[in-house]
Amino acid sequence: MQEWRIYSKKADFSAIGKKYGIDQVIARVIRNRDIEGDAAMDSYLNGSVDSMYDPMLMKDMGKAVDILLDTIKNKRKIRIIGDYDIDGICSIYILFKGLLFLGADVDYEVPDRIKDGYGINENLIKQAYDDGREVILTCDNGIAATEQVRYARSLGFTVIVTDHHDIRYEEIDGKKTYILPEADAIVNPKQSDCSYPCSFLCGAGVAYKLMQELFKRTGNEGKEREFLVFAGIATVGDVVDLKDENRIFVKEGLKQFKETDNYGLRALTVINGLDDKEICAYHIGFIIGPCLNASGRLDTAKRALKMLLSKDKYEAERLAGDLVSLNEERKSLTAAAVILAEKIVDENYTDDTVLVIYLPDCHESIAGIVAGRIREKYYKPVIVLTKGEDGVKGSARSIESYNIFEKLCECSHLLTKFGGHPLAAGMSLKEENIEELRKYLNEHSNLTKDDLTEKVWIDVPMPLEYINEDIINELSLLEPYGKGNEKPVFADKNLIIVSFMRIGRDGKFAKMELKKNNGMSIFAMCFNNCDGLNEAFINNKRISCTYYPEINEFRGNKKLQICITGYRIEEDI
Repeated sequence: MQEWRIYSKKADFSAIGKKYGIDQVIARVIRNRDIEGDAAMDSYLNGSVDSMYDPMLMKDMGKAVDILLDTIKNKRKIRIIGDYDIDGICSIYILFKGLLFLGADVDYEVPDRIKDGYGINENLIKQAYDDGREVILTCDNGIAATEQVRYARSLGFTVIVTDHHDIRYEEIDGKKTYILPEADAIVNPKQSDCSYPCSFLCGAGVAYKLMQELFKRTGNEGKEREFLVFAGIATVGDVVDLKDENRIFVKEGLKQFKETDNYGLRALTVINGLDDKEICAYHIGFIIGPCLNASGRLDTAKRALKMLLSKDKYEAERLAGDLVSLNEERKSLTAAAVILAEKIVDENYTDDTVLVIYLPDCHESIAGIVAGRIREKYYKPVIVLTKGEDGVKGSARSIESYNIFEKLCECSHLLTKFGGHPLAAGMSLKEENIEELRKYLNEHSNLTKDDLTEKVWIDVPMPLEYINEDIINELSLLEPYGKGNEKPVFADKNLIIVSFMRIGRDGKFAKMELKKNNGMSIFAMCFNNCDGLNEAFINNKRISCTYYPEINEFRGNKKLQICITGYRIEEDI
């Protein structure tokens, strides 16, 4: 059951509206995103590449750049080791293409999800050694690789870690001691003594900042802007907060996407039927991104990288087709695993506040997706575990009131490996520790009934009659939407459903006409849980709903409509 709450943040919305030429409704939504003061407001509305931060504010940035410049000068061989997800793929692309431009002897390696698991490991290091590489540069991984970095250094490697994941710690007598690898340079804005203003970059964002400084130091200032589209794709795909510099990455990256000459991106766009669409964050997060991720889930992320790096249009199109096919297979595997996971929860763990679900036969690459779906249904922290070649592996997805990374730090004695963020993490453990992990997390969860009730925050309780084309057009100023800059939520009540029609495959969606007591009416669409609306229509019940206003344009005709995102059934008409 959701709980609806209304934001009550204060500001002079009339004055803000006049100053920035926006409706008070838009001003209120922006304030609800914790944007306060002229500087923050200007950055939110008008932030651009020119207003991005100096990379040298990031700890060890100068050290990393010095090492790489010396490496290029002395023709030492660099091996980039990334991750197999969308962030890792884009991070590798940025570093590889950037270093090649600067004349570096550079190649890359991507861990195999099944054989290697997440991040840099001893086998990849030994392989780099056997290949005669001399410098290891990680991206989107490495911050938790203390033993692996030590091993690499023992073989004579120079090691630069670039990462964005949270830093593990041990807590003794209430004091946290952070555990860092002994690398030659660590570029990660999450370090406690790092002064970089935007600490929540994704891995590709960190890679972009490294290339920004490298290009500046070599007289190629601005060259890094060619990589904005890849930093933007990764920022959306890795679900980091779309605030501050991340917002700029996505805004500017989406602009660049329209004009990209990258054969791989163009092929993915066409094959997914998006070539005539205005590409937005939704398309990246739910269409383009899953295709890139599918390669690392069911095959190898090298296929996605080969597509992005291809200079042959027809090869890129063939590889894009492969990624789409892999993503369709991933969807099928996910659907079956979700059904099984729901059955296990309903039969065994309905009283647990933290759901630990063991699916030994589930493909380990989809554990995170399954965990996310289960979290959405039950609104509880979820860990989905699968049986891998070297023991049990799992992915966690959490809720706002439960920092899963901190909890894993507390029970690290039960794990062989882990890393992540407050809302998402990955781990490995022995099979015999599964029950102990479930027991520990539930006994120490401290989650209350309120914590386990999903909150829907309403930006503005806006009567439907207030909707007009100008407000809808102004809403585009708030884009891109995503984590940390959610799509605005509006609400109205006492609505009568005067017509109702099922649409879409299997009638899962609905189109209806809503009417108010004053006679005003508007068409509405609903794409989720439409059965209750049908019942309200049949039984003459009024509804309250949360919604987002839209313009429906068909054959040159424009009509206002709303998309219903949630609803409640009220009294008889």
